[in-house]
Amino acid sequence: MAWRDWMEAALYDAESGYYTATVRTVGRGGDFSTSATLSDGLGRAVAAWVRREWREAGRKLPLIEIGPGDGSLHETVRGALGWLGRWGLRSHLVERSPGLRREQEKRLGVGRVRWHGTMEEALAACGGEALIFSNELADAFPATLLQREGGEWREVWLEELESGAIAEVLEPMPEGVESAVLGGDWPEGQRVEVLTSWREWLRGWVPGWRGGAMLTVDYGGSGEEIYGRRPGGTVRGYWRHERLGAGALYGLTGKCDVTVDVNFDDLERWGEEAGLATVFRCGQGEFVRAVVPGDPLSVEGGAGEAFVCLGQRRVRPC
Repeated sequence: MAWRDWMEAALYDAESGYYTATVRTVGRGGDFSTSATLSDGLGRAVAAWVRREWREAGRKLPLIEIGPGDGSLHETVRGALGWLGRWGLRSHLVERSPGLRREQEKRLGVGRVRWHGTMEEALAACGGEALIFSNELADAFPATLLQREGGEWREVWLEELESGAIAEVLEPMPEGVESAVLGGDWPEGQRVEVLTSWREWLRGWVPGWRGGAMLTVDYGGSGEEIYGRRPGGTVRGYWRHERLGAGALYGLTGKCDVTVDVNFDDLERWGEEAGLATVFRCGQGEFVRAVVPGDPLSVEGGAGEAFVCLGQRRVRPC
């Protein structure tokens, strides 16, 4: 199967996927931590973004968080908005993992927010207008894994040998795979990941989004920043807070997280293609520092430096 299909099954297979059947929580008691479980700085900065966008819209738009983890970020955002900000606020979570939804319900309370399985459902519940945000979501989208071979890009596939071992093989790159990184002058053997699934996802729900803004926070950068010193690409996994290289993941299929760095050049361009105007793009440290100067995520050279914040607004269709 194509490597992308393996990643999809490893994370989201209904019976044995990591997020659908295995993961219990994130943070200290889970396999990995996120910025939101390490500090409340990101949540307070997101709340400031929400207030700015409310002023821009001239009204209090509902909130949608996609992939809320253990609910820490949403809890902090709502708290930082204050009682007046929460007054009459409709709050929605999009979550595919039954286990994580249970953690979110414990933290947030079932009467304060509504849960949905897809963006289409959440937008319909909001009447088509909302402020949308996510933290460490795009990195878990199934990636098309490519390798430079013979002067051209080939797609990585997996096959099972008679011994039961999993081997990687190269196949022709499928049509329709586009990325800013593919035009670079890369050496033989260079691997890159293209989040074509993100582009497809946007095309599925953005037509039903009539107004609002979106904030995407994740680790990554431009193609050169991501792959300049990573000839093997960025694929890795996390199991019990231990970072695993790409080669160790196949034996733990469905038991550990699988993730890649996010090429924000692509997310920005695909968003504009779908009808989203880019408002800003900055490092997470800068984003948090503007609101919480002393927060650990705002320290130069700290944990926030590996993350990017992308702000986009919905361009109202003609």
